[in-house]
Amino acid sequence: MTRGWVDDPLEVARSRGPVHGQIRPPGSKSYTNRALILAALAEGVTEIIGALDADDTRLMAKALNTLGFGVESFGSEKISVTGGGAEALVSEASVFVGNAGTVARFLPPVMALGAGRYHLDGAPAMRRRPLQPLLDALCQLGISAVSDAQSGCPPVTISGGPMLGGEVRLAGHVSSQFISGLLMAGAVTPRGLRVRLTTELVSRPYLEVTADAMRSFGGEAYSEADNVWVVPGGQAYRACSYEVEPDASAASYFFAVAALTGGEVTVKGLGVSSRQGDLTFLSVLEGMGCLIERSAAAITVTGPPGGRLRGGFDVNMGGFSDTAPTLAAIIPFADAPVSVTGIGFIRNKETDRLTAVATELERLGVRVATNADGWTIWPGQPQPATVQTYDDHRMAMSFAVLALRAPGVKIANPACVTKTYPAFFEDLQNLVATGA
Repeated sequence: MTRGWVDDPLEVARSRGPVHGQIRPPGSKSYTNRALILAALAEGVTEIIGALDADDTRLMAKALNTLGFGVESFGSEKISVTGGGAEALVSEASVFVGNAGTVARFLPPVMALGAGRYHLDGAPAMRRRPLQPLLDALCQLGISAVSDAQSGCPPVTISGGPMLGGEVRLAGHVSSQFISGLLMAGAVTPRGLRVRLTTELVSRPYLEVTADAMRSFGGEAYSEADNVWVVPGGQAYRACSYEVEPDASAASYFFAVAALTGGEVTVKGLGVSSRQGDLTFLSVLEGMGCLIERSAAAITVTGPPGGRLRGGFDVNMGGFSDTAPTLAAIIPFADAPVSVTGIGFIRNKETDRLTAVATELERLGVRVATNADGWTIWPGQPQPATVQTYDDHRMAMSFAVLALRAPGVKIANPACVTKTYPAFFEDLQNLVATGA
């Protein structure tokens, strides 16, 4: 990324026609940060191949090092992690998680495995993101887990371990990351965990990703009922060679490029066996008139001629909400309004995405109606304007796709994409330049 992009709005070059090409997005953030946790709790040395190298994963690596584990060689094609289980935890540490939700929500249960005192804090935006349901769950397990400002958000202090396990009741409507963190740490407790959800679970596919990653390290977690997740205790994670597949959330932008331009884009490295829930986005594109082809090692999306997308439907995106802004960015080019539901909880992401997406579409002259659970977005040609991104990577990447068919649209603070995809704008512009 050039230095100017950090301070100056970036105008994305408009596509000259249908985009045709291939791309392999960076490794999955979801799998990378889970693998880093599991490798730290495993005995021995794990090699993580194809890991995402971005702000969120570097924050996880730095935090794990601070806690006493060994993460090396970040930035190369392989990350080496020297585990050691709960015994490796230092007796006292303070970690900074920036605005990385997975780091903030996965680490408190890991900290609870230690017999020490641990402090976790983040960026100003993170200090507005809720952790209270997770803190309450840890308290039910005999751990002192306190929001220092009594806000239910970071900074927090964890002490009173080691966590032995047991049964907890936990709200499921705020974030599935709370449950994932408990499951990964719960496997190495003597008693294991039974997590009973008191409200409807959001983003369930991410728990399947967690269970899948745990299996790769010799662990087990399973759903006993729709509202009960169980992880047996006394498990021992095994170090391994772990390969990370490309990030499906990142892939959604390139799928949308094909849809929006009437082109054909192949994303390599994602295939029919992937468990990433954000690939459900493909079924939405199919309903909008796209052709989807899947193989063992790639997915190809072919957009309708002229990018003439079909609208006139409702879709619940609660299970794949990270792609909701991607969809919002292409709905203006559909032939009828589209209503997105089930995503009220994205108000607690890096920014209030529900409001941010609506605000920026309206800035571009697109009609939007927002409710507690989602939006309805109407067709309309976006007008020139500078899109504010609220330091949210998904805002920047989604509206960059919109800009391919909207001349004069600029992206403020494009450098925020370093959170998960530092090379996004280069990859997008290279695909468009070579494939149109």
